[in-house]
Amino acid sequence: MVTHVSSEAHGDERGALIAFVEAQRGGLRRSVLGLTDEQAAQRPSASELSLSGLVKHVAETELSWLRMAQQKPNEKGRTQETWADSFRLVEGETLAETLAFWDRVAAETEEFIRAVPSLDDTFPLPEAPWFPKDGVVSMRWLMLHLVEEIARHAGHADIVRESLDGKTAFELVALERNESYPSQN
Repeated sequence: MVTHVSSEAHGDERGALIAFVEAQRGGLRRSVLGLTDEQAAQRPSASELSLSGLVKHVAETELSWLRMAQQKPNEKGRTQETWADSFRLVEGETLAETLAFWDRVAAETEEFIRAVPSLDDTFPLPEAPWFPKDGVVSMRWLMLHLVEEIARHAGHADIVRESLDGKTAFELVALERNESYPSQN
């Protein structure tokens, strides 16, 4: 029941990076399978994290990195005052709308990465205490960072979902495929 990232066509580094980012997106997206907005907003552990909040945060974070790479303003940019709202659905937001937003961001990310002249092309990092002064990163780095960012939060989501209803990542893969999950007893 292991999920597998298909091999890229020989020499298609962009395709490989996109496939690994998409595989991590899938892990996080599966964490909300079959849940209502109310269930996805629950925080069943000591953490402040909810599944819908994780989905929203990762979608907004991917958009933020995409806009940095494109060197465009981020229309969903957060301030210190609104930072916490990136981890929860606020009045009027739904999980379905947040997932649809993420789909649009994902499609734009893929289109952008396929269109850049080279994965070696760079963009500047913003001024922040955690980035090097005058730092720049490549498009390749961007995609690897998205794998890292999304995978970290997909792991959080695995724990939150299992705390909610006992469903594990492998059970959710089976559910997504309309297959039965073999009992471990």
